[in-house]
Amino acid sequence: MDTHTLETPEVDLTYDVRGPLPPTDGHPVLLMAGHPMEAGGFAALAEHLDDRTVITYDPRGVGRSERKDGREDRIPSMHAADLHALITHLGAGPVDVFASSGGAVNALELVATHPDDVRILVAHEPPVLAELPDAEWAVAAERAFMGAYQQRGSSWGMAGFMAFTSWQGEFTPDYVEQPLPDPAAFGMPVDDDGSRDDPLLSGTGAAITAYRPDYAALRAASTRVVMAAGVESRDTVTGRTAASVAAGLGEMLVMFPSHHGGFLGGELGWSGEPEAFAVRLHEVLDAPT
Repeated sequence: MDTHTLETPEVDLTYDVRGPLPPTDGHPVLLMAGHPMEAGGFAALAEHLDDRTVITYDPRGVGRSERKDGREDRIPSMHAADLHALITHLGAGPVDVFASSGGAVNALELVATHPDDVRILVAHEPPVLAELPDAEWAVAAERAFMGAYQQRGSSWGMAGFMAFTSWQGEFTPDYVEQPLPDPAAFGMPVDDDGSRDDPLLSGTGAAITAYRPDYAALRAASTRVVMAAGVESRDTVTGRTAASVAAGLGEMLVMFPSHHGGFLGGELGWSGEPEAFAVRLHEVLDAPT
């Protein structure tokens, strides 16, 4: 693996290349995009895709990619511009993209604005709460755990986030009105460490969960957009948002092994089924169009 930095006026994007550039195997480059997850979260998956040139990167303001724009907000159009700049810099387009969580939101915006950059996008569980039929209550639930974070600290916010992301089915007024879980129930300390910069809890990524895909642009693009969800997380909030976007595109939701982090091999203290996940990803990328 070789590591490089793309310097731009707003950010120095750090990215990793596994395999030759340009590719010598006849496949397009496979670019993996997460958010706010760093490139390292794709390590196990990349190991099982060694027949392709794989590029991972740290998004703007995350890990090694230092911002120079003086801002803290995280907006899909901003991250899509970074992805476009990286693809252009590499001269690797059109690429295949596997993108997960907030990275899938940013990749949807990339395809909507720069469709020639991407041959196939596999968008895995983008957390676009505004696309849910119960969006009002999902957004209220999000505000509740973010409020707990600001008022009581990291553990209280994270406990609420974990309950939110593991909830099965629609959000209701009853869900929003119930007390948030005690972090001790998750083995976390209850003391406030004073930090308020967690990208999942601070609200700086509100534009990502509020994102509304441009369905007309996505349908008009030459890119094949595949909406994906884990078999274990299909009825959780991010599985349901993926299904909503698939419906908006008039496509079927494609199922992958495991859960929201099904490609992980323990890098973030959470394991999925990376080998089986890679097999499924190969099937989707290699399927005839």
